[in-house]
Amino acid sequence: MKRLGYRFCVGCFLLAVAATWCAQVRGDEAAPSFRNDVQPVLAKLGCNSGACHGALAGKGGFKLSLRGYDALADYLSITRDARGRRIEPTDPGRSLLLLKPTMAVPHKGGLRFDVDSPAYEIVSQWIAAGAAPPRDDDAIIEGLEVHPAEVTLRPGDEQRIVVRAKYSDGRVRDVSEWSKFAATNEAVATVDEKGCIKVVGHGGGAVTAWYSSKIINVRITSPYDANVPDSVYTEAPRKNFIDELVLKQLQLLHLPPASPADDATFIRRAFLDTVGKLPTADEVRAFLADQSPEKRDRQIDSLLAREEFVDYWAYQWSDLLLVNGTRLRPAAVKAFYLWIRERVNDNTPWDEFARQIVLARGGSVENGGTNFYALHQDPETMTENVSQAFLGLSIGCAKCHNHPLEKWTNDQYYAMANLFARVKAKGWGGESRNGDGVRTLFVDERGDLIQPSKGVPQPPAPLDAEPLADDDSLDRREYLADWITAPENPYFARAITNRVWANFFGVGLVEPIDDLRLSNPASNEELLTAASKYLVDQKFDLKALMRAILQSAAYQRSSVPAEGSRGDSRNYAQYYPRRLMAEVALDAVSQVTAMSTDFTQIEFPGADFEKTEFYAKGTRAIELYDSAVVSRFLRTFGRHQRIITCQCERSNEPSLVQALHISNGETILGKLAAKDGKVESLMTTGLPNYRIIEELYLAALSRYPTDDEVAKLLAVLNEAPASERRAAVEDVFWAVMSSREFMFNH
Repeated sequence: MKRLGYRFCVGCFLLAVAATWCAQVRGDEAAPSFRNDVQPVLAKLGCNSGACHGALAGKGGFKLSLRGYDALADYLSITRDARGRRIEPTDPGRSLLLLKPTMAVPHKGGLRFDVDSPAYEIVSQWIAAGAAPPRDDDAIIEGLEVHPAEVTLRPGDEQRIVVRAKYSDGRVRDVSEWSKFAATNEAVATVDEKGCIKVVGHGGGAVTAWYSSKIINVRITSPYDANVPDSVYTEAPRKNFIDELVLKQLQLLHLPPASPADDATFIRRAFLDTVGKLPTADEVRAFLADQSPEKRDRQIDSLLAREEFVDYWAYQWSDLLLVNGTRLRPAAVKAFYLWIRERVNDNTPWDEFARQIVLARGGSVENGGTNFYALHQDPETMTENVSQAFLGLSIGCAKCHNHPLEKWTNDQYYAMANLFARVKAKGWGGESRNGDGVRTLFVDERGDLIQPSKGVPQPPAPLDAEPLADDDSLDRREYLADWITAPENPYFARAITNRVWANFFGVGLVEPIDDLRLSNPASNEELLTAASKYLVDQKFDLKALMRAILQSAAYQRSSVPAEGSRGDSRNYAQYYPRRLMAEVALDAVSQVTAMSTDFTQIEFPGADFEKTEFYAKGTRAIELYDSAVVSRFLRTFGRHQRIITCQCERSNEPSLVQALHISNGETILGKLAAKDGKVESLMTTGLPNYRIIEELYLAALSRYPTDDEVAKLLAVLNEAPASERRAAVEDVFWAVMSSREFMFNH
């Protein structure tokens, strides 16, 4: 018979039986198990890592499964390959499996253990006991427990971790020595190979323990040195559950919260984060003049009801779902975008939004949601992108082997991918410029995805869920949609909550925001759990979650940190300033200068840039259908390319090229020099210079200028000769619009 690429002969089968019988005859019930003892040793020493024999092609003719995910294949490689030279049951010390890692014979991997080490003892005892193979009745590890699970330490303190494994036969044993450890935030704490934590800085962190494809975390708290009275926290403003949990963590870390932001800062921040545009000068004046204590809540409700809210969030979800004109024809791009926009406009609950994407079928123009499957045309990519978009899980590594950083196995990957095996389409052609790209998505009644390593399909099942029956005629995606959107799903609500949170706070509770693996814990787990539960309780109404965030005192804090909390970057002691996203920055420039940007060039598949009439004059960058629009500004400022489902596709990091673009580029300078722009309008109305300065500050920075700013800029404008007054006004505009205060949300 053939299994996993190895061919068993009768002699090999008899050898395996003899090895098992030999171990039993010796009466050595405590003889090491290959699955539960030998493989953990190989994993701990790195023998089956990707850099060594766990590489795709192995090393030096010896191949093991990555981190030991395939016990049987590893056993055969050790005991049967190379004519069985790797073990010598009658004289274990002569086994290559021991000679090489002890450097008794040359070994490119260097010294891995000594002859008097526990590792040598385990491997040699297993060989001496007959090198028994993994058996179906082996105890299977079910989980890990760690002690302590949470610890509060100060810089310089150390703590040893104890890891215990729980097995299917009821046994619990200490596996600390064979666990692998990693610190998630080495600025706070480090950990050595023996599981000894050493705290090196202040803040929150975690250490991950990995053993036999199981992962568990130890949470570490290292309070800052600030001596903050309890009254600072008890008297701090609280609006809702967000503030309770943020302040709880700040008190634990001795981080004082920043003072509340002023009204001018709040209105600018709320506009940019909620609708992706600046408030107008008149909107700022009205808000600052309003003395009502409820004005911020009223402003929040107004923003959530605006048309620009739909534009902004339709664009965000278009990033997430990769609405991309280089991969879809124009009609399909527009249909997909309008499908998304309609659901944002209707405030479709997020669980229903996801369900409609997963279950989409029909024509690509009539039902724009089907274009998700035009972008991902095989079961594997469908699986990976659904997992990434709606669960925040990157499971692609499990396509070839068990995930090295997560609990997902190769079997689970193909079980989930098999849920998409019957998704088919007619008319998938039309990728050329002359094709119309119209496709019809349907679900076949038969079909399975073969798992390459086993030659058979896995029973179709979502991650961590029971499989469907083989003869079930249901569209398998319905089972998947039910599982994904279930309130008890541990990933779905957390993933979208973390995305929304990161939009408003600039930093996700989990970072990166689409990497919700166990080995990447949240900075405030209690807060993420509570916010996710709140969203579920609100029936997945994203506006309800956004309103709670916007109303919270945590969101409305100043970006100027309080004394003693300047080192905080993950606990929301203050608002974290960040550069405007590319599209919002371009629209802000257009709005302040009263000069729109023309978007007329689209990049088509297999073609050079082509003029189109898709976008009418006055279209904002945040209203663009896709990422195929040619724009030097958007490219320079790091727009999402919509190639892969990952927030890493977008960059908000400042760069030298951006600075040069602002200083010398046509985007700002050209709009300021335009004969029908804002500068020209102000020049012809006869406004005095101080009013021009005031109008500029209200439009660009959402605040009145200070007396000092007015004095300095008035000097520039008043001293300019009449012939150069226009140039002086342009210079003043440029100075404000090139400032960090303008280009950053704070």
